[in-house]
Amino acid sequence: MASDNNKKSSSENGKTETKNHRRTYGIQTPGTKGIAGTKRYAMVVDLRKCIGCMSCVVACKSEFGVPLGVWRTWVKVSDKGTYPNTKRMFMPRLCNHCDYPVCVRNCPTQATFKHKDGFVLQRYNRCIGCRTCIVACPYNARHILPAKRSDKNLPYEVVDKCTFCFHRVKKGLVPACVQACVGGARIFGDLNDPKSEIARIVAGETVTVLKPELGTQPSVFYIGADWEMMDETHSYNNRTVQLKQEFNDFKRNHVVDGYGDIVEGESTMRQVGKNMGDFLNSIPHKASEVVKAFKKLLFE
Repeated sequence: MASDNNKKSSSENGKTETKNHRRTYGIQTPGTKGIAGTKRYAMVVDLRKCIGCMSCVVACKSEFGVPLGVWRTWVKVSDKGTYPNTKRMFMPRLCNHCDYPVCVRNCPTQATFKHKDGFVLQRYNRCIGCRTCIVACPYNARHILPAKRSDKNLPYEVVDKCTFCFHRVKKGLVPACVQACVGGARIFGDLNDPKSEIARIVAGETVTVLKPELGTQPSVFYIGADWEMMDETHSYNNRTVQLKQEFNDFKRNHVVDGYGDIVEGESTMRQVGKNMGDFLNSIPHKASEVVKAFKKLLFE
């Protein structure tokens, strides 16, 4: 018998149509927003309480050994106004764990997937570092891990991102960034549980999400968000000198099997030439591995 979500009825022109269809993208569970009997873990960031202490960033770095130059969570900083009437504003960012994640739909190896409880996670053993999900993500929440890690047991040359501290939540703990937030600006919980703190906040406060027009149904909500900080172009053009330098240092020292990063302030053509040369040098090795794989498939 068909479920309630897939009931069919006949329209006036005799064709069959589906009611209450739930979208699915890629290898993932359907969206769980408001679906009884399911969980949808989410986070609210109350920007009225955020003081820009970066405790969340440090806690995340410590929890996962996040390397230099990339972040699972980061805090955008913006100075607004004209002296002496100025104000410094902060906006924590992370993976939005969308109910309909575009990254999952675009991953060619099914390395990224949506968990039944709303987490968008990575299968490192399937990731080929193609960066397709990085390009697809509208929230700039993904990064490539470098080839060299201080801890040899950590993954490398694959895509990584925030996981809402899946390993902690399954033990009944909150994500590391939530626990470390000194201002209590981050609230985490099951949005489908009407008795949870986060459900009450979302229902009672004016909240917003990033890029709602995309229909991804983000699971990260903001209270008191500033539209200029939410605009990616504005934020990029108004980055601090420190942030630019950190990105450039990372690009200079970041060697993975995928070339194309451009260091700002240096000769673009020289960098393009070097990246192309590095790519061409990697082809013979790739070709030999492909030949070996075909020989094994055909003759062994």
